[in-house]
Amino acid sequence: MRKYYFTSESVTEGHPDKLCDLISDSILDACLKQDENSRVAIETFASNNNITIAGQLTTNAIIDVKKITREVIKQIGFDNSKVDMDYRTCNINVDITKQSPDIAMGVDVGGAGDQGIMFGYACNETENYMPYAINMAHKLSKKLSEVRKNKTISYLRPDGKTQVTVEYEDEKPKRIETILISTQHEKEIELEKIKKDITDKVILPTVPKTMMDENTKIYINPTGRFVIGGPLGDTGLTGRKIIVDTYGGYARHGGGCFSGKDASKVDRSAAYMLRHIAKNVVANGYAKKCEIQVSYAIGMKEPLSIYVNTFKTGTIPESEIENIIKEKFNLTPEGIIEYLNLKCPIYTQTTNYGHFGKENLPWEKIIKI
Repeated sequence: MRKYYFTSESVTEGHPDKLCDLISDSILDACLKQDENSRVAIETFASNNNITIAGQLTTNAIIDVKKITREVIKQIGFDNSKVDMDYRTCNINVDITKQSPDIAMGVDVGGAGDQGIMFGYACNETENYMPYAINMAHKLSKKLSEVRKNKTISYLRPDGKTQVTVEYEDEKPKRIETILISTQHEKEIELEKIKKDITDKVILPTVPKTMMDENTKIYINPTGRFVIGGPLGDTGLTGRKIIVDTYGGYARHGGGCFSGKDASKVDRSAAYMLRHIAKNVVANGYAKKCEIQVSYAIGMKEPLSIYVNTFKTGTIPESEIENIIKEKFNLTPEGIIEYLNLKCPIYTQTTNYGHFGKENLPWEKIIKI
């Protein structure tokens, strides 16, 4: 039996890149609440106590971009420019134009908003059909934010990261080899207290006892100090956590980010659809693992190619799965948007802790195929 180790990471909502993702997705949702046909491609950049919001926006919605931005920063918990950022005093620069008419010309007739490749993936390692390492890293990040917000650990600040290394044996998760958590904190708190609190109140309530043993390594704030965080500690940018957003590196990624883009952008909508299809291939018993790729050309409706890989776990030939996909699912941008109801303002729900594996999202629904 082959033994190997695989590692995935997650980040909290206070990570500077995730701050930017949430601002971009909040602007998107605000537009969709008023105008479901909004065309949105928004990028956010954060550094020190400064936010820059740029991109293209074509909508009938009337929104206050600066107000939305301050509310997001406040919601995350940034209120101190000396250690991360202050929602009350930060500088916000807005540079938004309308969508290029050259792009709109293709989208207006139902074509893809750009060329590109997209991937979807699912496996039977977890109940939500996600790879084990990224699923556990997300759970730890979510718990880390939870204990900060509910004051269970009152001295934590918003920025944080988790990382999980899983030992596989015979292609199945056997145990957790390493857990790494880096969390921002108030400066007067001793490292030993942080280690004990994070172990007792984040790790042990989250990780199944059956997956840890005496050889599991736990590292908490390995540099010894994490006081300066958020955009003061590191610049943030929309779309820089695409592996965290998807499958933790366990499956491939097409390269295009999700946040800040409306569903006419196939980077986002097609990736959601392919996750839906791959999940249902596995849930319906056609394979234990499934990865699907499609490609699009700007302005064209139908995908240029479809590729299915079941990693030799399929119960039927991959060519049959491809035929099922072509017969069952409309993979045009308009077809995907209608099938998954992607004109609704649901995107801030996706920003943190992964875009996949959350049962309340439409692409996670299990159907019979």
